[in-house]
Amino acid sequence: MMGKKMNGNNVAAMQARVSDYFTELARLPEQTVVTDGNGIEMAMADLFPIMIERFARHRDGEGKVMFIGNGASSAIASHMALDFSKNGKVPALAFNDAVSLTALSNDEGYDQVFAKQIEYFAAKGDLLIAISSSGNSENIIKAVQAARVKDCGVLTFSGIGADNKLRQLGDYNLYVPSGEYGFVEVVHGGLIHALLDIFMGWSAQTGLWNRPAALPVNEFLEKRGAA
Repeated sequence: MMGKKMNGNNVAAMQARVSDYFTELARLPEQTVVTDGNGIEMAMADLFPIMIERFARHRDGEGKVMFIGNGASSAIASHMALDFSKNGKVPALAFNDAVSLTALSNDEGYDQVFAKQIEYFAAKGDLLIAISSSGNSENIIKAVQAARVKDCGVLTFSGIGADNKLRQLGDYNLYVPSGEYGFVEVVHGGLIHALLDIFMGWSAQTGLWNRPAALPVNEFLEKRGAA
């Protein structure tokens, strides 16, 4: 049964809360702090060409992209690994197989569930994209260390605390300055989508998926040079 309809004052108050929520969320992508491996801040506009050039190398046969994350970050990892592979033609995978996670956590400890898979599957020149809202998940930190042993590049996404461990470990690091887990998670997903979409040719003028209804997706992407 539906609840009672709110009166005018309550509706206005709720509208203000909803507006405040989305205003706060909308500011975060542009306030995300980007640093290099030495902790030096850089512009987002400087990071994107670097990553786009790297994605192109992976697409053209030089290594692969690996995604890791826990919980909601795990969902982002799986989602983006598929999008990179299917839409961007960039070979990518996420280490989220249930059997691997449960077997390795049982045999090696949960802090090793990603590090061991990187030990097994990573190769020199691969790129690890490590996603952690807190930036302090031990299994993510150890995975980055394992990737370094394999001579992989590392791109990190973190939030919550500016002093988190993860944002000190990547070649490039994106830190979302918010203490709200939901905001950090949404912005992480949006930032990774932006990297992929702009790599694939997105622009404000053309979009990426604005295609005639009768034109198949594959043909549309081929015309854009993305397939």
